[in-house]
Amino acid sequence: MSTPKMLFGDFHMHTHFSKDSLTQPDKLLEKAIKVGLTCIAVTDHNTTEGGFEVQRLGKQRNAPIMVIVAEEVKTTMGEVTGLFLKERVPKMMSPMDTIKAIHDQGGLVSLPHPYDKIRREPLKAPAIEEVIHHIDIVEVFNARTTFMSDVIKAKELAEKYHLPAGAGSDAHTAWELGKVFVEFPTFDGTAKEFKQALMHSKGMRCGRSSFFVHAFSRYAKWRKKVLSPLYKGRYN
Repeated sequence: MSTPKMLFGDFHMHTHFSKDSLTQPDKLLEKAIKVGLTCIAVTDHNTTEGGFEVQRLGKQRNAPIMVIVAEEVKTTMGEVTGLFLKERVPKMMSPMDTIKAIHDQGGLVSLPHPYDKIRREPLKAPAIEEVIHHIDIVEVFNARTTFMSDVIKAKELAEKYHLPAGAGSDAHTAWELGKVFVEFPTFDGTAKEFKQALMHSKGMRCGRSSFFVHAFSRYAKWRKKVLSPLYKGRYN
């Protein structure tokens, strides 16, 4: 079987290991393959468990997809994402300490949904200014971002600092997958080569999710709260 020259990647998605998602890892993997994705980053909130599980399932099934273990980490000033992680990064450290912990693992730091006015989690503007020279990738498009002005601002940030542009569906349900992908060259599987490959991206598909997808995330939180004995101690 010949190696494809281009990959189709989605670098932001969640499984049931996130407190606001009910998606089973096997269902996420199946849907990602079905919609034609060939490289995904599983970015559960404050844990790498989902990423390792999807990666394990992919290898077990010899699936035609590369799975990057990642984590959307809550810092004291908002969220950053670590890619190519070997272990979980603790939450609620300063942005700079979180970035250092990611880089110490040989990982890459992505800035998720910057400037999104609707969410509470984006890294705050003063923190972005402080750490921007330590950021590896800017998520310039997130399917759950409501206002295109925020998307434009993220794109301008990446261009200003000559950073590679990432994108993600931010899927918390399997049916959100396929709305977003980045087309970029194949790479050798390392973090360094991934960053270089993104610099040579051929473009993106930027499909926006309905605002109602946020209701499913709220339902997932509510369900886990109601069934708290079953989920106790599982989420960070």
